Order: sequence, then structure tokens, then C-alpha cells
Amino acid sequence: MNRTALFLSLLLLSLCACGGDRNAAPPAAEETPAAATSQAAGEAPVGPISSHGQTIAGSPSASQDEAAIDFDLPAGWQSQPPSSSMRVAQAVIPGSGGSGDLAVFYFGPGGGGTVEANIERWIGQMESPGTPKPETFEANGYRVTWIEVRGTLKPSSMGTGPTTAQPDSRLLGAVVEGPGGPWFFKATGPEATMGPQRDAFVAMLKSVRAKQGA
Repeated sequence: MNRTALFLSLLLLSLCACGGDRNAAPPAAEETPAAATSQAAGEAPVGPISSHGQTIAGSPSASQDEAAIDFDLPAGWQSQPPSSSMRVAQAVIPGSGGSGDLAVFYFGPGGGGTVEANIERWIGQMESPGTPKPETFEANGYRVTWIEVRGTLKPSSMGTGPTTAQPDSRLLGAVVEGPGGPWFFKATGPEATMGPQRDAFVAMLKSVRAKQGA
């Protein structure tokens, strides 16, 4: 076989090999860590959450037994319908420094990332002196881990937070673990508003309980 024939043979083999790759499975998509996306897509509610008797229905495919809690919204906090499918409950927190916001998230049983990952993410959303430490307690069969961070709330790139830095702010975040959980509670706002509401936030967490009849 001369050089020309050999070259044509190799070229044909190469083209056949390339054609065979067309049906090959594409590489698996890279998994995005749950902790980094807990305020983005995938936060659709799964199961009801209620406060002051106002039940917010979840997905029809959700198990009522797996995901149903009640909690007592603090006096003066104004319950609102969730502004997007990424929240299962929300409220306005009035105060002298301006309004604060409460949002409650649920990702389905076992979803939303680890307690540690969420605590670290919340701390990272603030410019704060020192390193705040989380606290943990038990309430009505649920394990609650919460964090309090003071400082400047950083701008959000996820479209769900402030577009500019917010000095003199406070973030209160909690992970509630229990049957069908976890649930994620997050309250942010001006220091002058959130400081006096700290104990009310903790009291709300201590009121979390299994929904009756669920």
C-alpha cells in the first residue's frame, strides 16, 4: 500500500470513530452544593407550614406526614403570602430602624445542605467583627441550631437580597431538624429593629412543633 492509500485509510478510520461518538452519553452535569443554592432554584415548598393558624399548602405530591410543622409568629410580625415559590412562609418585622424580613425555606426531607454548611453560608453573608458561634437546643422533639450575626449585610447576587451593602444589620438564622425536615428560618434587617426582636425570634423557634393531625 502506497502512502496515499495509507493516508486515506487512516482518514476513513478517524471519521468512523468520530461518528461513533455522536451517540455517546454526555458527561454528567456538575452537582452544585445544596448550601450554595438554598436561596436559588429548588426551594419550592414540599408540605404545609403554618403560623397563627394560617396554613400555607405545599406541593400536592408531598407527604403530609413527612413535612408539617406549626410555629407561633411573634406578636407584631406581619405574616404575608410567600413572594415566590422559593419560600414556604414569610413575614415583615416592623421596628424603629425600618422593616426586617423573615423567610422560611423547605427543600424536602433531608434537603438544603448540612447544618454546618448553612451556618457558614449565613456568616459569610455578613461582614462581621469576630466569629459568631451557633447555639443549639431541643424543642418539642426538634433540634434547633441557630446563629446571630451583626455587621454589614453584603449585597446579594442571587436576586433575593439587597443590591447594596447594608451597614448596621443583624442576621438571625436557624436550622430546625426533625421528622421530615430540616426547615430553615432566616430573619434579616436593621440592627435597631432586629436587636429588640432577638428574643422573639428564639421564642418562635422554641414554639416549633409537629402540626396536629398531620
